Amino acid sequence: MLNNLKHITLLFVLFLFCNCPLLFGQEQAKVLFNDNWEFVKADDITSLRALEAASGDELPWKSITLPHDWSVEGPFSSEWASGTGFLPGGIGWYRKRFDLKTLEDDKEYELYFDGVYKNSEVWINGHYLGKRPNGFISFFYEIGQYLKPTENEIIVKVDHSEYADSRYYTGSGIYRNVYLITKSPIHFKTWGVFFSTPEVSSEKAMVKVQVDIKSNDEKTTAVQIKARLLDASNEVAATEFGSFVPAGDENHEALYMEVDRPKLWSPDDPNLYKLEVSLWTDGQLLDKYVDQVGFRSIRFDANEGFFLNGENMLIKGVCIHHDAGTFGAAVPKAVWAKRLETLKDLGCNAIRMSHYPHQDYIYDLCDEMGFLVQDEAFDEWERGKNKWIEGWNVGTPGNDGSYDAFEEWGHRDVQDMVLRSRNHPSIIMWSVGNEIDYPNDPYSHPVLDEGRNPQIYGKGYQKANPPASQLGPLAEGLVAAVKAADTTRPVTAALAGVTMSNHTSYPEALDIVGYNYQEYRYQEDHEAYPDRVIYGSENGDALSAWQAVTENKFIASQFLWTAFDFLGEARPWPVRSSGAGIIDMAGYPKPDFYFRKSLWNDTPMVYMGVTEKEENVHRRRRIQDSWTGEDGEEKWVAVYANVDEVELWLNGKSLGRKAIEYSSEGMPGWPVIFEKGTLKAVGFNNGEEVATYKINSPGKTDHLAVSFDEGESGIVLMDIEFQDKDGNRVFSDDRDIQFEFDGSAKLLGLESGDLSSHEDYRADHHKTYQGRLRAYIQVKGEAKTKISTKGLKPVRLKMK
Repeated sequence: MLNNLKHITLLFVLFLFCNCPLLFGQEQAKVLFNDNWEFVKADDITSLRALEAASGDELPWKSITLPHDWSVEGPFSSEWASGTGFLPGGIGWYRKRFDLKTLEDDKEYELYFDGVYKNSEVWINGHYLGKRPNGFISFFYEIGQYLKPTENEIIVKVDHSEYADSRYYTGSGIYRNVYLITKSPIHFKTWGVFFSTPEVSSEKAMVKVQVDIKSNDEKTTAVQIKARLLDASNEVAATEFGSFVPAGDENHEALYMEVDRPKLWSPDDPNLYKLEVSLWTDGQLLDKYVDQVGFRSIRFDANEGFFLNGENMLIKGVCIHHDAGTFGAAVPKAVWAKRLETLKDLGCNAIRMSHYPHQDYIYDLCDEMGFLVQDEAFDEWERGKNKWIEGWNVGTPGNDGSYDAFEEWGHRDVQDMVLRSRNHPSIIMWSVGNEIDYPNDPYSHPVLDEGRNPQIYGKGYQKANPPASQLGPLAEGLVAAVKAADTTRPVTAALAGVTMSNHTSYPEALDIVGYNYQEYRYQEDHEAYPDRVIYGSENGDALSAWQAVTENKFIASQFLWTAFDFLGEARPWPVRSSGAGIIDMAGYPKPDFYFRKSLWNDTPMVYMGVTEKEENVHRRRRIQDSWTGEDGEEKWVAVYANVDEVELWLNGKSLGRKAIEYSSEGMPGWPVIFEKGTLKAVGFNNGEEVATYKINSPGKTDHLAVSFDEGESGIVLMDIEFQDKDGNRVFSDDRDIQFEFDGSAKLLGLESGDLSSHEDYRADHHKTYQGRLRAYIQVKGEAKTKISTKGLKPVRLKMK
């Protein structure tokens, strides 16, 4: 109960909020701090003292704008590691000099890094702020006491000298956004506002807003809090007030609100609200927090699967890494927005952030576009995994990694992951690890001498390896760290060695248990552990893997490995990237994309792919949507469709109509004798034509076709394609494309999707792959572009 003083204070609060519009005239100042940085790669300089001794004009500092990934600048070389894309690591130094002429004595300042890979150390004006080993975790430092009104200098050291420290590409440097945050002495802590919905239905929602407030004000002053929710029309949906007297660092308060008939968030209808929480005293605004939030309920059931807003649904998910070809790990938001649009077209409704927290804006996009999210913390704990250097499963692996910082930082890392992102309605589970239990990599158990137990390294039980029994206590500690920050979502992990882990307490430490590539265990484990919630956390693209979801009601999901090809986890040189994706690194869908679309998307569609023999269809490899060959040569035309029947036509002649029925024994398709011309597939539902797809035999290359799509912040995604005179793409013609600019345009990168290309990603030219290329261009104002290649008329464009 509020005492009389609080009653009087709240009446005064109500009066002020109703009559003083200036209270909402400003927000906590969180501004991008990405401009005017300098960078130097100096592997032999390991300390600030050594840097200062060699600084000035002696070091080749170059001006950069963050985010920045130095590894992707290359060069690609077989001397580096296949796991991290045959790209270099090393030691890099960043500095930023800036004036803070508006420095106010009564304000506090934080320097916020969304992610620095890795082992970052930060100084400001010579004062050491701290170190963060984990390269994927966001962190911040209070810097106000060290700032000067005149010139200030930030120095950041990044140590990625252990370049073979991961099974996949990580990037190097300050590869995510940096922010400068300005606060009053009494303020919300960073990540200190937590929005949750203890009760949600279409009729009513209960809202809880927890706030953590810090006070560096020596005066004891009553502070008022106001929370309000605004819907998409900017109408106020709910408002609540509170009052308290802060004391020092730890002040925890909670406000409760009711919302009638809330618009629920879902992948099909991602309704969002704006949460505003303000802090003020004596009519003066101290701090204001603004975020987008949503109403949705989630539930996992051991027998029924997953429920969103009370409705049972299948999770059609994909795994992603954070890189995007030419950008490495420093990917602009506009590029990921385009990628997520492609996933929406697929019918995908969920994303697994494998195997670490990703860029901050990706979660905003998932909220806005409607993707369920599994956020994941680690790929290893206190023991290192094999890191392949000569090629995946080739040669002798290394053992560098992140595990050496786990004992000191592991619990804080996973908790910071949760604190940073817990207000996102898209996130439905927290994962504390991926394949930590991979058999003999490094944990082992006597059960590996029995039965069918897939291995990656070694065979059977390895007595010298750490015992699998260690997994349970480690998991329990991580789960407790997560739940200290959020109890509204289940905690999970992706298990690779379930046979082994079932003999430990590891699965029982989790709320729900992810199975990687172990569909064969679903039924027997469901019977053996009837209270265990099992879901597919990482899965292959076989039809049988999806049928394991559709035919078992208790299995909620599939997370396909992977959505996009990615740097690293490569086969032997010269291959430097993984081709596991159903979309290539340039963002172009592969044939397997359309197979998945036929399973996941209800909009009628039909797709054709051509290959040499029928058996290729089952693995969806060596298939192209190009009708080329020699007259009289036999081809196999594969059809992926979600309709009842498809009729195939060649040059106006019907080759017959077939029912579309998928099975592991055979997939729909036709043997066709090649004849140059037009191949067309027509899809029917209930005898009515509902979809068509056609491919033409291309002629000789006639011209460059250019199309583009403008994204956020003036970033243009441009596609260049070799076409014949009729507009057909010529797959077989690959040439170097040159770009020239006149005006305020900057080429950000070129990507062909070729897994073995060793071309310089920073160059102004690049060879096409299978007849096409994607360019990323930053346009500010007006610019002229010339795109040319040998033997063809150049294309000239104006961009604005």
